[in-house]
Amino acid sequence: MQRSQVNFLYLNLGHFLDHLFMLIFASVAALRLTSEWNLSYAQLIPYATPGFIAFGVGAILAGWIADKWSRAGMMVIFFIGIGLSSILAGFADTPLQIGISLTLIGIFAAIYHPVGLAMVVHGRERTGIPLAINGVFGNMGVASAALLTGFLIDTSGWRSSFFLPGVISILLGISYLLFLKGERAADNAKSASAAGEKKAQPTESPRHVVLRVFAIIFFTTAIGGLIFQSTTFALPKIFAERLGDFAGSATSVGWYAFLVFSLAALAQLVVGFLVDRHSIRLVFAAVAVLQAAFFSIMTQLSGIAALLVSVAFMFAVFGQIPINDVLVGRMVRSDWRSRAYAIRYVVTFSVMASAVPLIGWLHGNWGFERLFQVLAFAAAGIFVATLMLPASKPRLAY
Repeated sequence: MQRSQVNFLYLNLGHFLDHLFMLIFASVAALRLTSEWNLSYAQLIPYATPGFIAFGVGAILAGWIADKWSRAGMMVIFFIGIGLSSILAGFADTPLQIGISLTLIGIFAAIYHPVGLAMVVHGRERTGIPLAINGVFGNMGVASAALLTGFLIDTSGWRSSFFLPGVISILLGISYLLFLKGERAADNAKSASAAGEKKAQPTESPRHVVLRVFAIIFFTTAIGGLIFQSTTFALPKIFAERLGDFAGSATSVGWYAFLVFSLAALAQLVVGFLVDRHSIRLVFAAVAVLQAAFFSIMTQLSGIAALLVSVAFMFAVFGQIPINDVLVGRMVRSDWRSRAYAIRYVVTFSVMASAVPLIGWLHGNWGFERLFQVLAFAAAGIFVATLMLPASKPRLAY
């Protein structure tokens, strides 16, 4: 295996862990802490909010340091720092302690997207498939959070769901550091990569087109972040309520969530293939329409029907993820790319942080029916925004 492929594997594993760590608490709160700490779901989930704020705000600093210092070095810090923070969360005895630990997880998790995605697209002309493969790993992290956490809760307690991934992440960080030290002889690869980057530099576009595209990116990023966070964070609780007849344990809820997330992850490969070959505007609009339709259908469903429609709406939600990343990669030069991804993910994760208390408020007052109505309306807003993308552009293929 070539060193570039090994590096790509580390980046993919990092994306897997990034999303895994950010969603462990969602299952722990829904499936165990409500009974163990005698608090409601709505009372518990706000303790995750500071972590999601850090997840967003920290991306700016992480992207700036990576562009000025070392992207690879920041990835080592990511692996080790998030692993230690997760272990700390496993020792928490109070909501405040776990809230502090989740904030630390969010700080280190903020490193991945501005740094890892800039490394994934570096030197590539067609970025749809690499971003899609990387995105599948991230989505499998989302899927595995519910599965792994549910299994560990039933077999060895909720604390182990923080301990085990933490140890694995630290070991990965150490091995990645050793891998990087063995790359001193890779100066030739660096210059080859720089040559490839010249080829892949974005085409110059008129200023008004660039401004319009970035306005659309940031708007759809914000709404997409709300939709992504609401669905991935709430799905274990949705299944616990709506699949009661055949999902009676934490493990079974985790398995069903894993099934839904795993099937939906394939959407990124489909969308990555499509955006490399067809109009992004058309693909983006189709994804938004599907989201709005399936959220509307889901409002009153339970049982098998709810499970099947969950696969459908998560397929559309995950399908949107690589589209904005492809746009950023095509529009921004390499030496600014980490900072550009950082700005995009600050928007995403800031909205995601606000989604956590929103879920608790909507669920506490009206249940998940109202949440799905809000998400259907949000997806309709994305559809309208996609229609404002330029119809076509040489090489950028809007």
